[in-house]
Amino acid sequence: MVRAIGVGIWRRLGGRWQWRLVRWRHHGFLVYAAGVVHDEDGRVLLLRHRLWPESRPWGLPGGYVNAGERLEDAAAREIREETGLEVAVTGPPVAVFSGYRYRVETYWTARLTGGDLRIDPTEVLEARWFAPDDLPSGLSGNHRALLAGATARP
Repeated sequence: MVRAIGVGIWRRLGGRWQWRLVRWRHHGFLVYAAGVVHDEDGRVLLLRHRLWPESRPWGLPGGYVNAGERLEDAAAREIREETGLEVAVTGPPVAVFSGYRYRVETYWTARLTGGDLRIDPTEVLEARWFAPDDLPSGLSGNHRALLAGATARP
């Protein structure tokens, strides 16, 4: 019940106030790390995020980097926290975006190494594996563009 009330308040705040609260919580400058996780069939893991806009709730697992944390470690931690899956982050970042003021987003390829898929219901409504040619319609635009390039990589 408390979670539902919190989500309702968050959605009613709107983008400008949400952004201000997130910036305040993270001391002004935000660094985001997310992972592109594929299964043995080449499908990509996507999450339907509870706190994202209802028009585009699907996206990669990820979140904010803690002070002093390596970017690739943050991506692996966020994947584990949101999905229960263990991953090894491989190689350099596949993308770095800075489309928002005071925010940098980093994206990493992650190889599945263990764990059982179980979502954190505080942040995630659903987790599913998608074929690269069958991505959900509510997928974030940045993530759709990234996956078009990331899934074409060998």
